[in-house]
Amino acid sequence: MPRVSTVLEGRAKVSARVLKRWLDDGEPIQLVDVRSAGEFAAGHIPGAVNIPLEQVQSRLADFATHGRVVVVCQSGKRAAMACGLLAAKRPDLAELEQGTDGWIAEGLPLVRTTSTRWALERQVRLAAGAMALAGGLLGALVAPAWAYLAAFVGAGLVMASLTGFCPMASLLAAMPWNRAR
Repeated sequence: MPRVSTVLEGRAKVSARVLKRWLDDGEPIQLVDVRSAGEFAAGHIPGAVNIPLEQVQSRLADFATHGRVVVVCQSGKRAAMACGLLAAKRPDLAELEQGTDGWIAEGLPLVRTTSTRWALERQVRLAAGAMALAGGLLGALVAPAWAYLAAFVGAGLVMASLTGFCPMASLLAAMPWNRAR
């Protein structure tokens, strides 16, 4: 028998099976997915709205004022953080246990708006990591000047985190596998 909900660390949690039952029964539920837009596009629960974690405090007005609000992320960690950030203003929030990973494990459907299954942030980490690793190895084994490649990637990551603009993410987003179907 699936749990209706549990309370852990002061926050309500709901299992994927129970959430699916609520949705099938037509209960008024707002699903708020706090992952990045790229992760959301790669696969989200049908009917969910995307409010990335870094925006939840400034977008409180976008949360439903009646019915249940269930916060979702990939594994549950960011959903717990979002609920913690909003606990004083919205103590009635619940989080989906194990996030979309748990939803998928139950064999429940996802909506995908890109042809890739990798989130854009994950693609950036892979590309940046590969470039930094290549620069470090080539700098150690071939010519010291290759170390500048690793430094360039590191500087780009620092710039992206300070400004909120990531040229590598923009480039990867334009790739055919990341375009909307």
